[in-house]
Amino acid sequence: MNTAGSASPSGLSAEQATRQLALDGPNELPRQPRRTGWHIMLEVAREPMFQLLATAVSIYFVLGDLAEASVLLAFLAVIVAITLVQERRTERVLEALRDMTSPRALVWRDGAPCRVAGRELVRGDLIELAEGDRVPADARLLVSNDLAVDESLLSGESLPVAKTALAAKGDTRSTASSRIFAGTMVVAGRAFAEVTATGARSEIGRIGTVLGNIEAESTPLHRQTRQLVRWFSVLGLVVSAAVGLLFFVTQGDWLGAMLAGITMAMSMLPQEFLLILTVFMAMGAWRLSQRRVLTRRAATIEALGAATVLCTDKTGTLTRNQMGIERLVCFTAEGALRWQAGEGFLDEPFQSLLRHGMLACEEAPFDPMERAFHTLAQSALAPLAEKPVLVHEYGLSPELPVMAHVWRMAGQQDHTVAAKGAPESIVRLCNLPEALREQVLKEASALAERGMRVLAVASASFRGTDWPVSPQGFDFRLLGLVALADPLRDTVPRAVQECRRAGIRVLMITGDHPGTACAIARQAGIDGDAGLLLGDEVARLDDAALQRAVSTTTVFARVAPQQKLRIVQALKANGAVVAMTGDGVNDAPSLKAAHIGIAMGSRGTDVAREASSLVLLDDDFGTLAQAVRLGRRIYDNIVKASRFVFAVHVPIAGLTLIPMLFGWPLMFTPMHIAFLEIVIDPVCSIVFEAEDEEPDLMERMPRAPSAPLFSPSMIAQSLLQGCVVLLLVGGFYGWLLHEGLSDDTARAAAFIALIASNIALILANRTLRGDVRAVFQTGNRALWTMALTILALLSAALLFAPMRRLFGFALPDLALLGSAIGVGAVALLALLAQQHLMAAIMRSRQSMTSSP
Repeated sequence: MNTAGSASPSGLSAEQATRQLALDGPNELPRQPRRTGWHIMLEVAREPMFQLLATAVSIYFVLGDLAEASVLLAFLAVIVAITLVQERRTERVLEALRDMTSPRALVWRDGAPCRVAGRELVRGDLIELAEGDRVPADARLLVSNDLAVDESLLSGESLPVAKTALAAKGDTRSTASSRIFAGTMVVAGRAFAEVTATGARSEIGRIGTVLGNIEAESTPLHRQTRQLVRWFSVLGLVVSAAVGLLFFVTQGDWLGAMLAGITMAMSMLPQEFLLILTVFMAMGAWRLSQRRVLTRRAATIEALGAATVLCTDKTGTLTRNQMGIERLVCFTAEGALRWQAGEGFLDEPFQSLLRHGMLACEEAPFDPMERAFHTLAQSALAPLAEKPVLVHEYGLSPELPVMAHVWRMAGQQDHTVAAKGAPESIVRLCNLPEALREQVLKEASALAERGMRVLAVASASFRGTDWPVSPQGFDFRLLGLVALADPLRDTVPRAVQECRRAGIRVLMITGDHPGTACAIARQAGIDGDAGLLLGDEVARLDDAALQRAVSTTTVFARVAPQQKLRIVQALKANGAVVAMTGDGVNDAPSLKAAHIGIAMGSRGTDVAREASSLVLLDDDFGTLAQAVRLGRRIYDNIVKASRFVFAVHVPIAGLTLIPMLFGWPLMFTPMHIAFLEIVIDPVCSIVFEAEDEEPDLMERMPRAPSAPLFSPSMIAQSLLQGCVVLLLVGGFYGWLLHEGLSDDTARAAAFIALIASNIALILANRTLRGDVRAVFQTGNRALWTMALTILALLSAALLFAPMRRLFGFALPDLALLGSAIGVGAVALLALLAQQHLMAAIMRSRQSMTSSP
């Protein structure tokens, strides 16, 4: 323990902190300004669709058609409003997620510790730091205990830097070793510190502008989408130029040719794809947060649907993380003495065992296991006359998983050393005779096989302050075993079963005793008998042998963090898509190496959360299974929306081109396309995002991670859907003209048929498996609201005389109206038949592939 003076944990008052926050501003790095409505509108104005519509409005003004120009301008305003609402909604969701994921700080206010958002820290605050915390602001140390900080973010130095408290509170003197900086990581020890600089005034704040300008790499899905949009945009411009030229050659009207070209370009621009990804990813992250899962990287949502292996730890994830001491075992010359919970009074050997076990814990325990020691000690042991003082400590290390504390006890010259850890490690420290060693390990194994967490406790005496480098320098004697029980979470067996049905392997990787691990695995439904591998065995295997071993092993016990990283790498080498949970500082490499790193929200360290892509706020494996389910649903809905976008542009583009080729009256003007755009954007981004999951969502194998979203088969099926609608509506329009109906009547009836067929496209794409029942499910309120809105807009265009004239419509009679709606019904039947046939073909191919 190193202290420079009195650091009474009182801190600022709430009133002082509020005044200082108003003076200094929030403790956050400079970042890009929040997008206002005007910024979003400027971005919309740069979109090709907006520019095409604006050009059409200008041409109508040139032609003197003020009414048509005004209505088209109104449509343009509606499209901008829809985009603005969707973008603002996305911004609000992302802002809420930023607030939820902002770092937390343990600060003393009004004499009591409390957790506050890091942005609320002010100069003069007293903060408390422990291993795994990210330093929230620049500060000087008042009290430190074996503190080591990773400053590589600032200095590039890879080794941790030792820190000591050399400056007393109120003293202006300080050195580099007594100062800690925002953004660095505490990798060992504990400390109290006084905040000296926040936000832009901190060391990292000076480079905050540079950090803010670094853009994250695009995800594969975004890259695919941008490439597709670019390809279709080029194709659309080429075709629209050809259409404009054709119109000018045949009609001799250059303004009309420009309008025809603009109409064609508008009909082919698939700008909805980028909107789909923006809305779906933001809303997906929000939906995950509603299930107590925070998304730190959007690409994770894509990966969730492809996960093939879930690697989970045991304590707190599979179990409740509510430890209680169930058994105490002491060893004497006459044999083992046993005490179990509920027996009441503790005899002297058990009191010594429990007291030293508590002394080997932190003074203010956070870990549930250490809280269990303190809880039982407070109720079963008499308080000491004078509180002991912690003078030195040894943390857990991969080489020696033992925690040891050195105490100065009142009235004693020698220091008392208390250690706890894995039984086999404590046995080695105590140098026990072979017979006693075997007896202790046999007893520990028997307790572990009943699903209990077993620790051994030892004590030693030491005179002087020339501390050994490691606990191995003390002369320890064994005091006994402590068995703790942590019951399984109720949600776990069902979640494990669900994952296994979905083709996802569930592996347990824990530092616990193999007996404990296998017992909990059996309770959880993990096939613990399929294979067990110990950390030492992992260390002895070469990479090729480990790859073979992880393909069959389901339980890994006594695993060190570096071995966990090797397990992840071996699984990835086998082609698995790996999700990995972790909570400690040393878990960060394996979390970063996994495709989906998942940190624990309540017990995880800041280091683990920084390395992860998801954070489980409740640390529950059942929540993780829900996240996988939701990830699959989001990906399915992206596919549904993309199929709809591909399909819906085919009849629009076709019905723009065909009348020119056949010499028919034009069916579309830019106004009709604008009307259809008002329909398409909300449908693809709002309606499909809200779609329920498929019935077989968690009963199918994970999708191949290399499979593109826009596969040739998906594009072909979508284009085929669009061709079905094009043939039906185009044939209906041609038949109406052949029957001698007026141009306005035929255009109105065909437009109604197109809208009805577009609704049929929406319904048909609600399912990916050709399930007719899913088409008419009533759960998606956004769908039915949108359908009613479309019908209301169409009714206004037909029933309101000025609108009718602007659209070039004549009011059809009831028989013609029924025929147009009938085209939509026939389209729905044809689309469902096509989907059913395609699903049957796919099932047939899969069965042929899987058959020997």
